[in-house]
Amino acid sequence: MSSIQKAFQNGKVFFAFLTCGDPDLQTTAAAVRAAVAGGADLVELGIPFSDPTAEGPLIQEANLRALQNGVTTDQIFDLVRELRLEVKVPMVFMTYANVVFSYGAERFISTCQAIGIDGLVLPDLPLEEKGEFQPLCLQYGLDLISLIAPTSRERIARIARDAEGFLYLVSSPEVTGAGKESHTGLASIVNVVRQNTDLPCVIGFHTSTPAHAGSLAALSDGIIAESAIVSLLKTYGNAAPAHIEAYVRSIKEAMKPNTPLQATGHQICSAAEQRGIWSSLHFGRC
Repeated sequence: MSSIQKAFQNGKVFFAFLTCGDPDLQTTAAAVRAAVAGGADLVELGIPFSDPTAEGPLIQEANLRALQNGVTTDQIFDLVRELRLEVKVPMVFMTYANVVFSYGAERFISTCQAIGIDGLVLPDLPLEEKGEFQPLCLQYGLDLISLIAPTSRERIARIARDAEGFLYLVSSPEVTGAGKESHTGLASIVNVVRQNTDLPCVIGFHTSTPAHAGSLAALSDGIIAESAIVSLLKTYGNAAPAHIEAYVRSIKEAMKPNTPLQATGHQICSAAEQRGIWSSLHFGRC
């Protein structure tokens, strides 16, 4: 059992996503520590890319800012080495296939193992092309994470049977961070996944408010809040970590199994608004 799968043994999990180097690597490190202090069970680190096709404007802008700051893959590897001195939760990289190819696939994946990265998410890698990276990931002990979108349809069962670590369920066919709150059909997708694998299912991309997080957590084994933390970093810059810790705590509270999801989610959201957290996020309000 991988370290990622072990993270699911204590209940519903929360992934914190952020783009490395936005606004700078020192703030990225502080933001990761803050998210873990707030209760994040796993961390997803985005390696910036010049053409992030799976992302909406918010995360695209974060990628651009990081690249304009001169952030490199080697600097991000050094960041993870530093974080691993104290951060013990599983961490995965999210980037694009060209980033891995350009660095050298074996060099990239072996370095991931050496610095303590547990998995790799490549949103532009279709099932039919996993063979480009899967043998290396198996060799070096990384989970190559598979994504399932509502548009996957008849491919869902095949993707689930071939998956490692966990299944990353996209809550909407739109790109990440576009602000859509709908999760139509997710329950049926989760049912198909359950019929084809025992791996955990995590819902990502549009998790924003505590009420929404609670409802998605009820459908799945965990959630990935991508745009919310990126939005806090955009708004507060190097002062964002304190807001990130408060945000993560509010989401984790809403995910508790005995929490009345909608009522408690709204109460938490109201309290968070009073602290000025939600006013900075670009989503539908509670």
